[in-house]
Amino acid sequence: MLVISRKSGESFMIGDSIEVKILRIEGSEVKIGISAPSHVKIYRAEIYQKIVKENKMAVQVDIVDLSEVIFLDRNK
Repeated sequence: MLVISRKSGESFMIGDSIEVKILRIEGSEVKIGISAPSHVKIYRAEIYQKIVKENKMAVQVDIVDLSEVIFLDRNK
């Protein structure tokens, strides 16, 4: 992990097109701004983890249910 120290108003670049700027520091909270192309998806870590979990749950298929669908389709 790269660790970078920045003061309020300073920024750093990720690649050629993503800029992360420190907007404000208040106590233990840091507000940052991210400028990135529209095709770059940006999520807070806790939101991203929920998305990954829900996507995994969405693709789980109950084999019994699938076999019932196949059986019903053959009886048409």
